[in-house]
Amino acid sequence: MIKYTYLLIDLLSLAVPLVFSFHPKIRLYRHWNALLTAILITAVCYVLWDSWFTHLGVWGFNSRYTTGIYVGNLPLEELLFFVCIPYSCVFTFECLSGILSPALMQKAVKPFGYCFTIILLLFATIFYAQAYTASSFALLAAMIFAGTIKNISWLPKFYVVYVILLIPFLIVNGVLTGTGLSSPIVWYNASGIIGLRILTIPVEDVFYGMGLILANVWVYSAIRKRELQHRGIFS
Repeated sequence: MIKYTYLLIDLLSLAVPLVFSFHPKIRLYRHWNALLTAILITAVCYVLWDSWFTHLGVWGFNSRYTTGIYVGNLPLEELLFFVCIPYSCVFTFECLSGILSPALMQKAVKPFGYCFTIILLLFATIFYAQAYTASSFALLAAMIFAGTIKNISWLPKFYVVYVILLIPFLIVNGVLTGTGLSSPIVWYNASGIIGLRILTIPVEDVFYGMGLILANVWVYSAIRKRELQHRGIFS
């Protein structure tokens, strides 16, 4: 049973959002084409990054907690991670974005975006020798800067939703990095991170996760907008 731990984490993360995708007030299944396309596009990019860093030994996976099925140098469960977690997070974004109205952030979103970008780039520069730190901070900085420049309308809501998502993030990522287990499912090479952790979670994971979800929401929203334009809802 131990060898199914990572797989169960993936499936349990997906279970509730998938079931409630058919709720009459949500009906996310109607947008599966956009969502699954967004997940696929983003997953390709992140899987390549993941595979390369695994090859470099920046991180790795504990075979005790995986089924032993590999695609390249990545366990099947790691590939499913890039499907299950983004699905759950985009589901949450869809559910909350309709009721969120972060009016206070509308005026502050650009200054916040620029300041956040500078801070991320500063940390990426300071910790340039730590591969995971530098890459995750730099990539997120590029996305935040691009979103701020483009004045993306949903960006303020994304910031709020991601803060909310940090609660399940701490649970899921905590287990993956060893909280409550005798050893971590995903281990990190000390030379690739700065060593600051939230419980067992490398602080870089917070920003890596933010970039992953931001990318999925961005592609999903772009596809959804195009679909609505084709239907004549937007001019």
